[in-house]
Amino acid sequence: MTEIAFQKAAIELKGAVIRGRRKPLGPLNLRIPQGYVVALVGPNGSGKSTLMHLMLQIIHPDKGDISWFGEFTNEALPLALRQRIGYVPEHSAVEENYMTAESAANFRARWYPDWDRERFETLMTRFGVPLRERLNRLSKGERRKFEIAAVLAAKPKLLLLDEPSSGLDPFAWKDMIAELRACMEEDEEDVTIVLSTHVVEEVKRLADYIVLIHQGQILGMAEKDSLFGGFMEIWVRGADRNRIEAWPEVLTVSEDGPGILKLIVKDSYELEQRVGALESDVQLIKSRSLELEEILDLWMQGYKPEGIID
Repeated sequence: MTEIAFQKAAIELKGAVIRGRRKPLGPLNLRIPQGYVVALVGPNGSGKSTLMHLMLQIIHPDKGDISWFGEFTNEALPLALRQRIGYVPEHSAVEENYMTAESAANFRARWYPDWDRERFETLMTRFGVPLRERLNRLSKGERRKFEIAAVLAAKPKLLLLDEPSSGLDPFAWKDMIAELRACMEEDEEDVTIVLSTHVVEEVKRLADYIVLIHQGQILGMAEKDSLFGGFMEIWVRGADRNRIEAWPEVLTVSEDGPGILKLIVKDSYELEQRVGALESDVQLIKSRSLELEEILDLWMQGYKPEGIID
């Protein structure tokens, strides 16, 4: 039993299923721990946005249960619970297109009792977004900056971000990262962030846990830092390929030049011990740790890293 199983959950899905779609989803079992940043990663069409919509109750599961902060309901989310949730969608709401940034913020402020006007205006100034310009006249990046400023001003306890950096320039992206970190550090109570993203650097800088979604299934959740070092790429010279392929720690073998094999292994120490025990001319040439995107790709292929929380 992992430590995360005993922590409070911001959101929990038990056997959630979505049917009647071109790509069915589920059954999904997932426990999002309160007070952490959890990144949803996976290929396009894997179900990340649909999972977000389930968490927001934009859509309802055909089967299974969802709870928010330990509260379960088959009806619409109570207002007090919705006020604890902030959301930045992948595509901005068209209903606000003809509002100015200022009037849209005033409208949103009515729904959030803890709305922080000063924080909103400070962020808009920092991001360089005009308050009195209509939202449909802003650039995609400016509109995104408005969305981020508005959702942080609402001071939610659960922040759902669907591709939050879409359209942002590198400078605004760094500002967003800094503000999200500040949101986690400054709040006296636990704030939970769930973000769906394709930006690996975003995951590296922000996420505490990673949830991998593939073909409508959750393949598991892992603590981000535990993934690094779990797989290694190693080059050996003079080894018998058939013999090495039989070693349990070796996942893949490919040729990388005359007499040289390139291996992906899940236990480099065990491999080094085996090679050292051989009375032959086998040599370990070099090795490297895999990057996060390479680890995720192996995970999707069925090579499950250590420490996965099912």
